[in-house]
Amino acid sequence: MNAILKFLIFTFLIFCFSCEDTTCYTCEENGWLINCQECISELPMEATLKISLSGIEAPVLITVYEGELEDSVEYKSALSGGTVYNFQVKMNKKYTVTAEYQIDGKIYIAVDTATPRVKYTKDQCEEPCYFVYDRKIDLRLKYTAN
Repeated sequence: MNAILKFLIFTFLIFCFSCEDTTCYTCEENGWLINCQECISELPMEATLKISLSGIEAPVLITVYEGELEDSVEYKSALSGGTVYNFQVKMNKKYTVTAEYQIDGKIYIAVDTATPRVKYTKDQCEEPCYFVYDRKIDLRLKYTAN
């Protein structure tokens, strides 16, 4: 029985802290761990989607859809030239976000989803507070065709 408990704890830790880069906080984004610096005292009605982009010279077209991409319900769109872009959205709704990159005459589209939710904690921070999670979108290109 002791071996099973060790295995479960080990598996949980691997899942919680395994990421592709150092800016990924899987447990935080799933609401398991609270970042007290991002806690607020009042219940939020909106959240900020934090969209990570690849840093390229040309502007990137970002489109936010309500629900699934297949539903084609466009919420907002904008051009961005940086590596981070933020959108204000409503809580507890699923959003699909696309980034359209044009590189060397070819078009690349990255897609990711998020459903911003809020968690209330009484004892994980110094004061009781609300924490918004599942709001990070990763639209960075992993590779491009030559």
